[in-house]
Amino acid sequence: MISPDGVIPVLTFLKDHHLAQFESLVDIAGVDMPTREYRFEIVYNLLSLRYNARIRVKTYTDELTPIDSACEVYKAANWYEREIWDMYGVYFANHPDLRRILTDYGFEGHPFRKDFPLSGYVEVRYDDEVKRVVVEPLELSQEFRKFDLVGPWEQFPAFAPETASIQEVPLPSETVEKK
Repeated sequence: MISPDGVIPVLTFLKDHHLAQFESLVDIAGVDMPTREYRFEIVYNLLSLRYNARIRVKTYTDELTPIDSACEVYKAANWYEREIWDMYGVYFANHPDLRRILTDYGFEGHPFRKDFPLSGYVEVRYDDEVKRVVVEPLELSQEFRKFDLVGPWEQFPAFAPETASIQEVPLPSETVEKK
């Protein structure tokens, strides 16, 4: 994991150095981990066709700190960064066209964040009486979500299954009865 300030120099080195030649940006992905100080992790997946190698470059950020755009280094980063902006709200500084790519223009929030409500904020439906799409506010029955990352099997340590002992299985006899 590298510092957000080092993303562009590292990507430039990996692309331009003659012993690396990672000329293909395969993907950029975002990960939301709300319990961390730097909540978002950005993962760049690169491919070197010359050396038949792949590498993953990871960096981190929070809701307010922008990351430099990789569009100057890799042209393919344009839509990937727009998708991460749309889904997670991670801002990419110096991006040529940072706007929503998957959600509607008036959409509020970023749906891949863990704190985004599963039902959304509004209900969109077609009203046959007025012959148009109607957007209505949605009342949430659950205003606050607690992030309990402990699995259900880890809550009761006294009832943890004991390690099963290895039992010998008798082998069938080698002789075959003839009738």
